[in-house]
Amino acid sequence: MRPRLSTVCAYCITVNWRTCDSVTLIERQPRQAAMSEPPLVIDVVDNGGQWTHREWRMLRYLGVDTQIIENTTPVSDLRQLDGLILSGGAARVGLTGELGNCGAYLELNIPILGICAGHQFMARYYGGDARESPIPEFGAMEIELQNGGGKIFEGTAPKQTVWESHNDEVHVVPERFFITASSPSCQVQGMENEQGDRFGLQFHPEVNDSEFGKEMFENFVEICRANRDAK
Repeated sequence: MRPRLSTVCAYCITVNWRTCDSVTLIERQPRQAAMSEPPLVIDVVDNGGQWTHREWRMLRYLGVDTQIIENTTPVSDLRQLDGLILSGGAARVGLTGELGNCGAYLELNIPILGICAGHQFMARYYGGDARESPIPEFGAMEIELQNGGGKIFEGTAPKQTVWESHNDEVHVVPERFFITASSPSCQVQGMENEQGDRFGLQFHPEVNDSEFGKEMFENFVEICRANRDAK
């Protein structure tokens, strides 16, 4: 019988190999926040993506107080949030200009990370544009950081493997945003605003095939922490 592992999966928060669907196990890390410090509150907006639960589990692993919420949740019903993640969704949903109440969420004065369809919606909401991908991407792809990679990619490699699953893509970034990562078939793999509190990723950092996905979530959590501490 295979012995019980003392490691924890960054993506499914299990400590038993029998219940883990990821081949990547990492050593359990101590919670980043001090015991006396209240946990960060970062919720995940469910836009119908297939890996929304992985985003939630990654945040849980990092010691965040997190919930998955429907994208129709009224702003008045939101908790006192320190950050928000807009999840992915089905093809075209990020292009419609309507994604539940995500537009209203983008008016909140907290850091927000958009993933896949959430990234596309964010670009369109702020005046950029997204369209059907000339070359859809599925599976492991290599991206290259641009303009230093911004805050989300801090501490990661200039070239890295990520997991793609998209038929649509951003092709025009909004004003006061800059591109943080590209691939040969998709120019805008990542973007960030100049203020440093809006971030978009075309790929899926929550999937274990993304080489530095855990570090990207850690970076977003620290951005949210710094923003909370500055208030």
